[in-house]
Amino acid sequence: MGGAGGRALRFLPPAFGKRSGLHARLGWAALAPGSRCPAGWRRRAEAGGGGRAGGSGARGARRPQRWDFSACEESGAGARPRRRSADSGAAGAGGGGGGEAAGKEEEGESRSRPASMGRLAPRPLLLALLSLALCRGRVVRVPAGSLVRVVGTELVIPCNVSDYDGPSEQNFDWSFLASGSSFVELASTWEVGFPAQLYRERLQRGDIVLWRTANDAVELHIKNVQPSDQGHYKCSTPSTDATVQGNYEDTVQVKVLPDALRVAAGPQPSPGPSLREGEPFELRCSASTASPLHTHLALLWEVWRGPARRSILSLTHEGRLRPGPGYEQRYRSGDVRLDTVGSDGYRLSVSRALASDQGSYRCIVSEWIGEQGNWQEIQEKAVDVATVVIQPTVLRAAVARNVSVAEGKELDLTCNITTDRADDVRPAVTWYFSRTPDSTLPGPHVLARLDHDSLVHSSPHMALSHVDARSYHLLVRDVSKENAGYYFCHVALWTPGHNRSWHKVAEAMSAPGAVAVTWLEPDYQVYLNASKVPEFSDDLTELECRIVDVESTEASVRFTVSWYYRVNRRSDDVVASELLAVMNGDWTLKYGERSKQRAQDGDFIFSKERTDTFNFRIQRTTEEDRGSYYCVVSAWTKQRNNSWVKSKDVFSKPVSIFWASEDSVLVVKARQPKPFFAAGNTFEMTCKVSSKNIKSPRYSVLIMAEKPVGDLSSPNETKYIISLDQDSVVKLENWTDASRVDGVVLEKVQEDEFRYRMYQTQVSDAGLYRCMVTAWSPVRGSLWREAATSLSNPIEIDFQTSGPIFNASVHSDAPSVIRGDLIKLFCIITVEGAALDPDDMAFDVAWFAVHSFGLDKAPVLLSSLDRKGIVNTAQRDWKSDLSLERVSVLEFLLQVHGSEDQDFGNYYCSVTPWVKSPTGSWQKEAEIQSKPIFITVKMDVLNAFKYPLLIGVGLSTVIGLLSCLIGYCSSHWCCKKEVQETRRERRRLMSMEMD
Repeated sequence: MGGAGGRALRFLPPAFGKRSGLHARLGWAALAPGSRCPAGWRRRAEAGGGGRAGGSGARGARRPQRWDFSACEESGAGARPRRRSADSGAAGAGGGGGGEAAGKEEEGESRSRPASMGRLAPRPLLLALLSLALCRGRVVRVPAGSLVRVVGTELVIPCNVSDYDGPSEQNFDWSFLASGSSFVELASTWEVGFPAQLYRERLQRGDIVLWRTANDAVELHIKNVQPSDQGHYKCSTPSTDATVQGNYEDTVQVKVLPDALRVAAGPQPSPGPSLREGEPFELRCSASTASPLHTHLALLWEVWRGPARRSILSLTHEGRLRPGPGYEQRYRSGDVRLDTVGSDGYRLSVSRALASDQGSYRCIVSEWIGEQGNWQEIQEKAVDVATVVIQPTVLRAAVARNVSVAEGKELDLTCNITTDRADDVRPAVTWYFSRTPDSTLPGPHVLARLDHDSLVHSSPHMALSHVDARSYHLLVRDVSKENAGYYFCHVALWTPGHNRSWHKVAEAMSAPGAVAVTWLEPDYQVYLNASKVPEFSDDLTELECRIVDVESTEASVRFTVSWYYRVNRRSDDVVASELLAVMNGDWTLKYGERSKQRAQDGDFIFSKERTDTFNFRIQRTTEEDRGSYYCVVSAWTKQRNNSWVKSKDVFSKPVSIFWASEDSVLVVKARQPKPFFAAGNTFEMTCKVSSKNIKSPRYSVLIMAEKPVGDLSSPNETKYIISLDQDSVVKLENWTDASRVDGVVLEKVQEDEFRYRMYQTQVSDAGLYRCMVTAWSPVRGSLWREAATSLSNPIEIDFQTSGPIFNASVHSDAPSVIRGDLIKLFCIITVEGAALDPDDMAFDVAWFAVHSFGLDKAPVLLSSLDRKGIVNTAQRDWKSDLSLERVSVLEFLLQVHGSEDQDFGNYYCSVTPWVKSPTGSWQKEAEIQSKPIFITVKMDVLNAFKYPLLIGVGLSTVIGLLSCLIGYCSSHWCCKKEVQETRRERRRLMSMEMD
């Protein structure tokens, strides 16, 4: 953009393209009641396709057609225009009276309509809206008002059409009317020969271009506008509608003004201003206009840095100042201003230059004119004013590289500043401290700070001062070990601005200064001793860590300990140590992963019994605890802030905890003092226990009984009888013989010997007997740990007798019964072998039933009778009753009274014989079971239907008699009708003779 160059402009008024088509077609006023359509709508048109009347001689004549818009009148609501041919034009012209007559006739018909139809009187607004809805049509629009352009600029006039019929793509014709002449064809979108000869050359050069922007919109472009282009421009469209309605053309006025805008740069130093950050600068440009019309000027300052540009500050055509993006704060603070100088001068003032202000500055001036309340830009010019170069400020900060100071002394560091600025700048100094020499890493913290107002911010142990404007000192009092590290000095230069504001012009960070703090560390030795060494598992282990030969210790030193464990390896492999516990300087104890749970359970105990002694105790040492242990004693030094810092660690020599581990051995031997005995005698068995590699063992004993191998019913059945634990507490396990609760005894003869006795043995007690012994080791005093378990050799109880053999069977005289009948089942016991006195025999009898056709379900106990004659009957869910009785010595009868369908199934009896021994005791024999018998319960059909039939017949008879009685009563009293007979008079004929 040169100093005198221009820029093509395009103007679109706010109302263009948004105005309602309804108002455009109405001519900006609503139709009054009774009025006709606007005159522009009542016209003649020609059908599309051929040439156009009124054009150049090249267009062919088309057959004229006429559209009658009388239907748009008030009386023709809802009617469409009627097209008439040219041949009937005269008739149409002379038929006005006929139309009027027709109107009157229609009016007469409307008057003759009955009032019941409810037609309301027309209202003005309703008729106006009705007329608007009926008279819609094509609308052609160009910008409203007039367009003003300057000589040499480009003119752009848009035109669009809406509310039309036919194809979506419309054609446009442009005509030009100069002052005092007629319209001349300018350009067309559909006729090549449409333009006049005067404009064809400009069209060929491209100075006049017609661009289609949409199917229903075009733009007329005229480049390098000249005064001869001033006038009226008309945009028209040929009709493609079925009926001619609306406007088909629109006109806009264009005014062309001479170029009277002058823009120039003000006097600037050559080659351009070069300044430092914070210094002020000013730029000037002049702008004036001699336009014949009343115009306003707008001005904008821009800065270019390479291809990027930024708006600084602008003065609008309405006289308002607007800062650009990023300059709002500087504008409000007064740092950036725009002032007028004289009648045509404009000055940009920057009080404090920034590094971002470097670049090429341009002054852009635009000219505006107001038309009907709307402003349009008619011209714009720009001029390059100057190039501003901002020189960077030189700033360096330096600190002593290596400093060594003794603990407790003072540390004095100096920050020396070097800069080329001698104007009014104020430094701000900040001291940082870090453990690493990299100041960019997170972690440095501020020690002291001096801001640009000379206010010092520091802690009580530090002081910041300055000897002159280029030297600043940091003083650290009572130096400790935590002060060792790296120190940085950060310097920033500030310049004052408007409204007491400050602007940073430069900053720098010094190289790190390393500070080493020397101190006298305490001298001591650490000795680890095992006061208690385990010999077995679960023994107590105690380690003692002592501090000896302590020298050069003060009251500000305290000692803590850390305990470590390491597995012993026979090879040379390096094994990492595991932390058991660590004590910090504040006496807090933290456990390692290996010892955390056991310490919480109280198995690991860490303590400090004396000032120089630390103890570690393992209450119950396991084989996993075997290994090497060592302690680390740390010395902590108290700091100024009452915190503690570790200053030294001393390691002890490791102590090995180990014992030879051998498997625990436990042997139990059982014997029977009296190998031969008979039923009813006392059975005695002793168990002798011996153990190895078990510390202080105590034993618990459990007596077990197994059925002989020859018993095929349950060969693997094991029964626990009685037990004695390690605390000598006796407990009956599964001994269920209520008659012999005190018949078994288990006692402790010696520490390693136990005796079991069983009084009045029965035949059912036959089997293999063993002692199960468990050895227990003491843990933590009253607790015990299971060390080993062993089983003794078996002792067999076998009764060699030639006694009777019992058998059981079930018998029923009627295995199939009718429901409700009595079911009788006999359990018959037979005795084989030696004959017995009936008084020496007794039986426990129990009846069971399986209510299914097979034996796949579990048996259900029905009733039982013990040898003492006590009967127990189980509860059932149906109505039948049970009874069990002893018919004879060897027969037992089960009766089911009032049998139900649920009583079917397999029934059997279980018998337990009891035989009286010669010693007078009763011996329980093996239990025997009979074979099952199947009982069927049938239904009595006759008895089942007898009562229902009797009840049905009775009810039917009663209902029939009741129906007859109701019918008789209804016919006799309710439905009786009295019929009156007409009496006839009986008159005798008179004899003729009597006449």
